Amino acid sequence: MDARFYYHEFGLYLRGLFDFKVQKITIDGGFTCPNRDGTKGRGGCTYCNNRTFNPAFCHKHLPVAEQMREGIAFFSHKYPEMRYLAYFQAYTNTYDSLDNLKLRYEEALSVEGCVGLVIGTRPDCMPDELLDYLAELQKRTFVLVEYGIESTSDKTLLRINRGHDYACAVDAVRRTAARGIPVGAHIILGLPGESREELMQQATTLSKLPLTTLKLHQLQLIRGTKMAEEYAANPEEFSLFSVDDYIETVVDYVERLNPHFVLERFASQSPKELLIAPDWGLKNYELVDKIKRRMLERDTWQGKKYIEDKA
Repeated sequence: MDARFYYHEFGLYLRGLFDFKVQKITIDGGFTCPNRDGTKGRGGCTYCNNRTFNPAFCHKHLPVAEQMREGIAFFSHKYPEMRYLAYFQAYTNTYDSLDNLKLRYEEALSVEGCVGLVIGTRPDCMPDELLDYLAELQKRTFVLVEYGIESTSDKTLLRINRGHDYACAVDAVRRTAARGIPVGAHIILGLPGESREELMQQATTLSKLPLTTLKLHQLQLIRGTKMAEEYAANPEEFSLFSVDDYIETVVDYVERLNPHFVLERFASQSPKELLIAPDWGLKNYELVDKIKRRMLERDTWQGKKYIEDKA
């Protein structure tokens, strides 16, 4: 089997949808989160510092359309024919009134070259009225809703201050998929207290959901977070991956995943000035190449050990 097809790649998924190159432009819509503003808690998730994924052109004080145009200017010199997806990533991008959310989404779509939306959010912030709107919206443009699930363990979710349980995630994913909207999920591998065996079970549990895409990344300890404080006080409670251990874990995990899931990412790369550990000294594409080579060496592929749930 060709190593390029040992797992269902996001790039190939996009090529099946669009006749041109597509690039995501990260947008900060100026939203917050219910576990930051006091609705469910304060301080946010213990691992979270949103500065780790906001590029230089992404500033919440700028209008959404201007952020889009600056992002397009950043990328368009390489590929003049490229088109763009507005990626609402920072904080919770469905946490506002329906009218305000519509304004932000429609403003992004009004920019020339924008061909769709990717909306990052929490499972507990997706009312049915918003899903109804997104279902109508996707009749004229591409829409992908990406939920931060992070873990299938309620014990872990409580420890990292997520403010919701796994049942909430299951409900949100199912309600979204039932409307025909593509659904993504985000998972962090290596959260404190989760064993390797639990991670393998997590892959099996996730595989029961009607997901379109899945993002994985290693736990990273980031300056300015509650988890960084916890690590400094009790480092023995954390088992941070070496690069080789992480590769083996990812390959084992992918073997157990539903083969229909589109795998968008295996790792995250935080800015050096914010990252405490682990620092592997690898670019994301270099890690992906290592994972592919390891899958080839092991003669394995996505879903090799997947057991379909017939219930």
